[in-house]
Amino acid sequence: MSVERIQQHFRDSAAVKLEALETLSMPIAAAIDTMFAALANGNRILACGNGGSAADAQHFAAELIGRFERERPGLPAIALSTDTSVLTAIANDYSFEQIYSKQVWALGQPGDVLLAITTSGNSANVLAAIEAAHEREMIVVALTGKGGGRAQEVLSDTDIHVCVPSERTARIQEVHLLTIHCLCDGIDAMLLGED
Repeated sequence: MSVERIQQHFRDSAAVKLEALETLSMPIAAAIDTMFAALANGNRILACGNGGSAADAQHFAAELIGRFERERPGLPAIALSTDTSVLTAIANDYSFEQIYSKQVWALGQPGDVLLAITTSGNSANVLAAIEAAHEREMIVVALTGKGGGRAQEVLSDTDIHVCVPSERTARIQEVHLLTIHCLCDGIDAMLLGED
């Protein structure tokens, strides 16, 4: 294995993160404010995605329910990708496209937030979840890349779009993980004060 190839991954990742620094800081700050307000009002955050984005949704929910870096009471978050019985029942009885939207309809309440993660912005089941969230009077925070894809068409003016300026899935996912850590840190800072 070429050491230069490995080093190039580090350089590419750093370059995308530095480019994203300017463009994503404001939408991430808005997402933190929105999520904190929802949590402070007794609402919760539902999160969804596919593949690596499903893992990111689970990571986010785990950080809120458990803790991020400081001790605090658990915060209500649900990763919609974790219940295999629900997922397989909906996919079998309806369609894979509805695995998240049916859960949003069942679990989402007005004032809740949907964290919708799709690197391409084109995942049909995530787009359906966004539409269901709007019908349930929820706010959507969308993490995308590759120009935002079809997510740009279904997001409303009150939603928050964090679109990573990259076409490479690996780089997009790396910035999504950093964004998730920023969200968790920001929520904790608003809840517990700056440390």
